Amino acid sequence: MRILHTMLRVGHLDASIAFYTEVLGMRLLRRKDYPDGKFTLAFIGYQDESEAAAIELTHNWGVERYEIGTGYGHIALEVPDAAKACAQIKARGGKVTREAGPMKHGTTVIAFVEDPDGYKIELIERRPQ
Repeated sequence: MRILHTMLRVGHLDASIAFYTEVLGMRLLRRKDYPDGKFTLAFIGYQDESEAAAIELTHNWGVERYEIGTGYGHIALEVPDAAKACAQIKARGGKVTREAGPMKHGTTVIAFVEDPDGYKIELIERRPQ
């Protein structure tokens, strides 16, 4: 078994695709409209779905906003340098909600950014080996 994808419901699909591809550097892997169901699915990721997990962006036509709720946490991405990643994300128009620094009660360097729908993405700095 392996993880295939994580699904997020998004209000503005094109803005979300632009954030994940242009700001975070992922690729649009596939996109399909389902007119009978009035929704569109877009899969994004860093690698092909046969090689790694992806994120499924679900856009239900006519819905512009979702409540994130208290159960959702975040998506985590490994980065070589969290401070540099934050600077690049800001330069591309992304929103950094927590600058790079050690996690509370630990030493791992982390940062947080937010996508257009308010979903949190954690950046975890790769530890030297």
